[in-house]
Amino acid sequence: MDTINNQLAELWEYLTGPELWLTIGTGILKIIIILILAVIIVRVTRRLANRLFNKGEKGGKGRMTERRENTLNKLTKSVVSYVVYFIAFIMILDNVLGFNIGALLAGAGVAGLAIGFGAQNLVRDIISGFFIIFEDQFSVGDYVAVSEIEGTVEEIGLRTTKVLSWTGEMNVLPNGNITQVTNYSLRNGLSLVDINIPYESNVDDAERIINEVAATLPEKYEFIVGTPEIIGVQNLEVSHFVIRVIAETLPGSQWAGERNIRREMQDQLYKAGIEIPAPRVVMYDRGNDGDREVLEEQKREREQ
Repeated sequence: MDTINNQLAELWEYLTGPELWLTIGTGILKIIIILILAVIIVRVTRRLANRLFNKGEKGGKGRMTERRENTLNKLTKSVVSYVVYFIAFIMILDNVLGFNIGALLAGAGVAGLAIGFGAQNLVRDIISGFFIIFEDQFSVGDYVAVSEIEGTVEEIGLRTTKVLSWTGEMNVLPNGNITQVTNYSLRNGLSLVDINIPYESNVDDAERIINEVAATLPEKYEFIVGTPEIIGVQNLEVSHFVIRVIAETLPGSQWAGERNIRREMQDQLYKAGIEIPAPRVVMYDRGNDGDREVLEEQKREREQ
């Protein structure tokens, strides 16, 4: 009984003594200092990355360079944050909590080897992300179609890519699932517009009006590059013929170009008296002998 009382007394003396609380206070202070330094390093690195990749401070850059800057800016911030906080975690374990980091890392290596076989998808995502960035398949701000999703690339990481759809949904795609990419932002687009003209209208008159309207479009819309061109009569339909117009646009603006070209063409054609053709239906009265004779005569002519 005396032994237990002595041990409890020693424990109480240790808990209430200055040595324990000095050790705890010193450890907490070290943790706070390490975390503050980590936060400062991350924030300073982010500001440096913003200055380094700031398009506004550098003139005369091409579009490809700007795209790469946006991607590398976000990627640098993400990687630095992971690395700095991981180092801070290791320092806390080693200097404050007293863990044997060497043995811990060795054990983590063996465990990582075992986990790696079950984390093949993770490894695949990271490798795919590296090649997406290294090969510049697409960058932040590009309008792309990937995995049946179309939208603007918001962020590219080593594991996932975030694509914002034009309807507002944020799609997070594992990089390993990105097997085919359609990038609409690398080259100029092509607007393709088919204009229906009724057979009552003259082809030359319609093309003249279309050319007059096309000449004014580059001044009205800055995303239309050059004057739209008439390819010619594309199709002959039941009630109309089709004139095809093409126009080169800035990357990703081909759909806006099509909408505005249709609007301008329809307005001017309507003012010139060329209306949108309507479907035609021809009806015959079987009770009319004259119509029957006409049909029979037309049938005989076809057979001859």
